[in-house]
Amino acid sequence: MKAMQVISLTLLVVLVTSAQVLKSGKCPEPAVQANFDASKYLGKWYGIKRLQNSFQKSKCSTALYSLKSYGVLRVLNRGLLDDGNITSVVGTATVKDPSEPAKLEVSFSQHSPPGPYWVLSTDYEGHSLVYSCKDNGLVSRELVWILSRGPTLPEETLQELEGILSSIGVDVNKMLPNNQNETYCSPMYEQAETLPL
Repeated sequence: MKAMQVISLTLLVVLVTSAQVLKSGKCPEPAVQANFDASKYLGKWYGIKRLQNSFQKSKCSTALYSLKSYGVLRVLNRGLLDDGNITSVVGTATVKDPSEPAKLEVSFSQHSPPGPYWVLSTDYEGHSLVYSCKDNGLVSRELVWILSRGPTLPEETLQELEGILSSIGVDVNKMLPNNQNETYCSPMYEQAETLPL
């Protein structure tokens, strides 16, 4: 009986870790963007690189942010699936503590708990580095996105952002590039992006 439990637990861990990045220990408390200004963060961002996760299967990913109310942003995430269909999800990002406006919580469903969305670095016009980590007992689950205002990001900026991630223990070798090839992503560009009110 005990052998079956060990095998089952091992299989579960393999399945979970193949879909997202888990690491032992508690989440770090990295420094976030000083004086974060959500109004400058609004608009469209392109996904450049990310850690593997269980919910993001698309390429050509974009995120569109608009102001819903003070301290609350509307979020529209879109991506192109391998079968050519465009997937999208709408959510909200909320500043939980006005003294730390770069630490937001994002939610895409009333049936799932919100997750951290911490802006570690942004210049508002070129790049954004987003980190999320949740403690789950003996392990923590990390999510990371490197975003850009355009479909590419200069290599030196990418290396600088990866350096920030490495300094807090993120294995940047596990990050996946996001296909933003103009020809491949053309179905995304042809369909208008709109956020519901």
